[in-house]
Amino acid sequence: MHGVHVDPEHYRVPRQMKLILYTKVGCGWCVRVRDFLTEKKVPFEEREVLTNKAFFDELLAKSEQTKTPTLDLDGAILADTDKDAVEVFLRQRHIL
Repeated sequence: MHGVHVDPEHYRVPRQMKLILYTKVGCGWCVRVRDFLTEKKVPFEEREVLTNKAFFDELLAKSEQTKTPTLDLDGAILADTDKDAVEVFLRQRHIL
């Protein structure tokens, strides 16, 4: 296609967001956030940090703390949070 300029941004397929929810067994706040995300049909990957050292180390490296629930949305971290803060966080990013 000589002489024709195609802007790659115009044809870019929207990328799926990646949401990771770091949790701990027995954490009531974690259950409420997980239930909220499920209820709102927000896709996420749950990573339980007490039984998986790699996930614990990842949580610490990303958020510089060890409390849960903590969210990682494409690199944006919401640490030591609750359902209400998660709702605000997701609305600000036009996910809800």
